[in-house]
Amino acid sequence: MASNSARARSLYRSLLRELPQRPLSAPSLVQQRIRTIIATQPLEDARLQMDQAEQYIQYARAQRMYTTLLERYNPGMQMDEEERVRLTARRVGMDLPDDFVKGRKS
Repeated sequence: MASNSARARSLYRSLLRELPQRPLSAPSLVQQRIRTIIATQPLEDARLQMDQAEQYIQYARAQRMYTTLLERYNPGMQMDEEERVRLTARRVGMDLPDDFVKGRKS
């Protein structure tokens, strides 16, 4: 029983780490729902729900890591077209004319 409650606390903390940061004084609805589920779960369902929570934590970590790596290795993903063209030209040793950079493609 003690190990189940320690495991539940550990899973709860891990779940909170994977959710977007919020102040403790104003928990999100998801945080409140997770806390309610963990606090009121029947003992016979505890093992199954804890296993599912571990799988969710692993999935959320993998998604966070995927997003981090995608942003790191694809820096132009969030750029607009003009900035991407300017940086591509600079990569091959050219500078775009000032007219092109200011948005006047004459």
